[in-house]
Amino acid sequence: MEKKESYRHTLPHFQKQGQAYFVTWNLQDAIPPKVFYKFARKLNLLKAQINTMEQLPSGFQELERIKREFVLHRKKYIQAYADMLDNRKSPAINLSDPEIIEILVSTLQFWHGRKIHNFAFTVMPNHVHWVFEMYPRNQDGNPLYLQDLMQSVKRFSSNRINKVLGRTGPLWQKESFDTTIRNDRHLQCAIRYTLNNPVKAGLVGNWTDWPGTWGGCRGF
Repeated sequence: MEKKESYRHTLPHFQKQGQAYFVTWNLQDAIPPKVFYKFARKLNLLKAQINTMEQLPSGFQELERIKREFVLHRKKYIQAYADMLDNRKSPAINLSDPEIIEILVSTLQFWHGRKIHNFAFTVMPNHVHWVFEMYPRNQDGNPLYLQDLMQSVKRFSSNRINKVLGRTGPLWQKESFDTTIRNDRHLQCAIRYTLNNPVKAGLVGNWTDWPGTWGGCRGF
């Protein structure tokens, strides 16, 4: 199937070869589904307006206004979503259990140097933050896309964690929140947020004390 630069499940997603991303995904029961649907409706409406305006010969100022509204709405919701995740510290499945952390760390590092370059990640009790840059192509010359990477990572980690826990069925919420990294400043902010998330959530005093956190070098 031909890959596109944008695709949609409940939320709109954007992907481009060679792009850096800040991605967050969570356990299936970590966020009520209605929260996703409410957010998705607003974002999809704004995205549809943007697509319509881009086809018109005029209306540049209105198009730019809608684009700014889209960015601000998405940023506001993602922050509320992150705060909700951090406030839920006793999930039915705890991703910060040592055996599960080991699975997730090995999964997140598996494609480093082959399909992606890792900058940072943090495994929280009910969600994961991940900052990385995708290579444009794999070693065989085939194009690489975020959509395929996330499906692979979620499927592999879910199977292994379910086996350890003796359970079956979906583990992850289908949707992930992915933000394209715009520049070096944005990249540093995403890395800093990822590494300090356990501190912000009140789990540790220093990010280096959280076993599920990796930042390339411990001295970041």
